[in-house]
Amino acid sequence: MSTTTEHTKKIKQKALDLGFSAIGISKADYLEKESKQLKEWLDKDFHGEMQYMENHFEKRIDPRELVEGAKSVISVLFNYYPKEKQIKNTYKISKYAYGRDYHYVLKEKLFALFEYINSEIREISGRAFVDSAPVMDKVWAARSGLGWIGKNTNLISKELGSFQFIGELIIDLELEYDHPVKDYCGNCTNCIDACPTNALSPYQLDARKCISYLTIEKKGDIPKEFNDKLNDWIFGCDICQDVCPWNLPACLPTRQVRQGSKAKPHNEPQFKITEDLQKLNKEDWRELNKEVFKKLSKNSPIERIKFEKFKKNIEKLK
Repeated sequence: MSTTTEHTKKIKQKALDLGFSAIGISKADYLEKESKQLKEWLDKDFHGEMQYMENHFEKRIDPRELVEGAKSVISVLFNYYPKEKQIKNTYKISKYAYGRDYHYVLKEKLFALFEYINSEIREISGRAFVDSAPVMDKVWAARSGLGWIGKNTNLISKELGSFQFIGELIIDLELEYDHPVKDYCGNCTNCIDACPTNALSPYQLDARKCISYLTIEKKGDIPKEFNDKLNDWIFGCDICQDVCPWNLPACLPTRQVRQGSKAKPHNEPQFKITEDLQKLNKEDWRELNKEVFKKLSKNSPIERIKFEKFKKNIEKLK
């Protein structure tokens, strides 16, 4: 066994020991095809008010601009599909926001993996990323063989579904590299057909119409044209994932071939839905005050928006 092979094997095993659902590794290189796709997407203004998507373009498409001497991009997945969900007939929060902010949880584990490589393999330089820097995380995960980017623009794993957080370590250590996998979306258009705001076309998202964007990123009021299309979502939206055959039980037509449910409940206590969040009904949400919101959103992804924005999202549904 070569040294590179041995190092790769150790790193992958350690990642799994730390609780990651899957790990894949790709060569740190320039993303030529994705560079053109990103520019086209930005030119169409599909990013809406997310001006940060325009920033640091070169860093976004070349990890060597983020980490000097970068050789490898280690991508990890972490399951967040919940066993316990919100009660029925309530205003809805995206499942990724049920528990503690994933940025903290994944970064702690990525730092642990970084320290393991640094101490057990060799001294390295690098950085950890969790959805908070100009890194095309879904692209790198797909390049690393962890899944394919589906028609809903999410990374979909044949083994795990799509309710997965993505994180990266970009390091200056050469490793063995994985290969992309086949796209298994086939002729399915469940996600496109189910989107109430028509935000999706195959493999492309117009964020300006996306419920997640409208309830989180959009500044000011949500446009009136979406008033009756929000489907009770007040923070994020899971519709395009909830209808995906790779997340659903095996009760589908044979043309959507799959074996059992890929979206298995996670076992991470930090992502468990909080008691306060789980029990709220529509009336509770409508009576929400700033003090309760502060308690509800503490150390949660919900902290991303202010109380005033959150309250307006609720009022849109009254």
